[in-house]
Amino acid sequence: MIELENIEGIGPKTKELIEKLDIHSGEELIMHYPFRYDVLKRSDISILNDKDKIVIDGIIEGQPTIIYINKSLKKIIFRVNTKKNILNVTLYNRVYLFQDLKPGKEVTILGRFHKLKNTIVASDIRFGLLPNDAKIEPIYNTTNGLTSKSLSKYIASALEEDYQIDSLVPRYLEEKYNLMAKKEALKNVHIPEDIPSLKKARQRIKYEELFMYMLKVNYLREKIITDTNAITRKIDKSKIDSFISELPFKLTTDQDKVVNEIIIDLESNKRMNRLLQGDVGSGKTIVAFIAIYANYLSKYQSALMAPTEILAKQHYEDALKIFNKCKINIALLTSSTNTKEKKDIYTKLQNGEIDLIIGTQSLIQDKVKFKNLGLVITDEQHRFGVNQRNIFKNKGVTPDVLSMSATPIPRTYALTIYGDTDISSIKTKPVGRKEVITYFKREKDITEVLEMMKKELDEKHQIYVVAPMIDDDEESDKESVIDLEDKMNKAFNKIAKIGVIHGKLDAKEKNKIMNDFENNKINILISTTVIEVGVNVPNASMIVVFDANMFGLSTLHQLRGRVGRGNIQSYCILIAENYYERLKFMESTNDGFEVSEYDFKERGEGDLFGTMQSGELELKMANIKKDFKMMERARDDAKEFIGTLLTFDTNPEYEPYFKELKRIENLD
Repeated sequence: MIELENIEGIGPKTKELIEKLDIHSGEELIMHYPFRYDVLKRSDISILNDKDKIVIDGIIEGQPTIIYINKSLKKIIFRVNTKKNILNVTLYNRVYLFQDLKPGKEVTILGRFHKLKNTIVASDIRFGLLPNDAKIEPIYNTTNGLTSKSLSKYIASALEEDYQIDSLVPRYLEEKYNLMAKKEALKNVHIPEDIPSLKKARQRIKYEELFMYMLKVNYLREKIITDTNAITRKIDKSKIDSFISELPFKLTTDQDKVVNEIIIDLESNKRMNRLLQGDVGSGKTIVAFIAIYANYLSKYQSALMAPTEILAKQHYEDALKIFNKCKINIALLTSSTNTKEKKDIYTKLQNGEIDLIIGTQSLIQDKVKFKNLGLVITDEQHRFGVNQRNIFKNKGVTPDVLSMSATPIPRTYALTIYGDTDISSIKTKPVGRKEVITYFKREKDITEVLEMMKKELDEKHQIYVVAPMIDDDEESDKESVIDLEDKMNKAFNKIAKIGVIHGKLDAKEKNKIMNDFENNKINILISTTVIEVGVNVPNASMIVVFDANMFGLSTLHQLRGRVGRGNIQSYCILIAENYYERLKFMESTNDGFEVSEYDFKERGEGDLFGTMQSGELELKMANIKKDFKMMERARDDAKEFIGTLLTFDTNPEYEPYFKELKRIENLD
């Protein structure tokens, strides 16, 4: 392994900055890929119009001059000889470059061409001339104090070292697809020779990422099929039926079907690995509780992990109500649980005195140990990284696993991405739920929106107001939580109590505000998307989303799901400055599966899968939508290869694959 400090140019301070990017070795630095490229190609001035973007290179003529316009505005002016033209260049507020701008210096200028004045207003200057064809500059995600240019230089130095990164594509597949060699691909991704080489390098790395993901999926499926240690249960179905009959509502057809699928899984000698996806408000939680009850009847413990403390607390309170006639001992474990309570919970879990533990990521701490964990449930599973979920499910010997998601995934993609998982879907909504009516409004219609809000307040209903950002940003004209608090106070101060909640508040503050909103002490709750998941306030009848164009449709659908939780007619109002077809589309459907299909076609997987790109799929370069055909090929290749891999598992040639599989799956 190459130590960061051994790479040319990286001292202690730079090492600290690089480590902020979760990069701790030269190999990890090399695997930090550019997120885009700037292709600098020399402009043809003869065809440019006034104020067109321009890229030219040449030699500085004469002595540059600094002009001080006022305290905060200064400019450097100079001339550049391109061999074909002599152009004036103006550069604002970059006085620190003056000492480098010497007569005879070769420079490349990026900016806008003011044709009448024969002047370029420069946005950037690079020293040196362009190659004859084009210069390809990698642009990296970075951190404060570390520029993309510096990072590029350190990566180039790391590439000169004797680094060790395994090739994870079998040789016969490299030959089949004429893939570039791994080391050559890595070099061309960071220091492209030309555009064709860059494309080929990216193709190689994308294929390897997708192949390894699909290999992992097939490896998991093989483990599930051949697992002889799975828990087997004999469940008294009459007790399950009795439990269901005493619920304060009737299960929908889809809920009934999914419950049966889960009971069959729990009774089988194979470990359950099931994804339960259902629309917002479709009743996934009660299905999970029925699974917990079945597990309890078999004398095993259950654990339910939620992504936020608010949602964990809500599940806890719901569980207390649902299981109030049972003897199930339930506990809540979050970061807010005090030390004394935590110690008591740890002891009782290990002794088997707690039947159901509900919590946040606190459940995956080393101190949390179970006596006989039989069922692991993750809610909003796409919000947890794969390693977090594996630590969780490995708390027991072989617990059954149920994952829940309110972000429906198009079936074609789900079958490939979750190839190791059985998928259940709930599409029907509980009886009595009214469809949320959605309106798309332009900013110029704000008076109409305020009148609609007042009508709901007059009915003693509550309202969510959502902004895309917390604080004001001088460079943005988007609404912030702070802006909206001021505006809502001006509009409704005399008739409504207004509260604010966002991610920068600590857990105690968030819980107090949410409790006040749930108890109707707050009438209008202004928020970022922190209320996107799980919050259940039946009296909230309206959600107003400002700058709705800033959100993906799946996120907007999740937000819309915060209302319509009771039997009162509810509304979702999406506000944007301009007209957007996709926001208009939201008026036409409340079906999350339709929304996800539309969102996937329009935007790709980014918003739809949340953190999956990094947490679930661990893809750095491949894109599920754009590279889906490649992913299907990788799936078929991985299916074929897994048989060879498992048959010849002692072959040293296959060691890198097992090393990677174990690393990904946290099986070491």
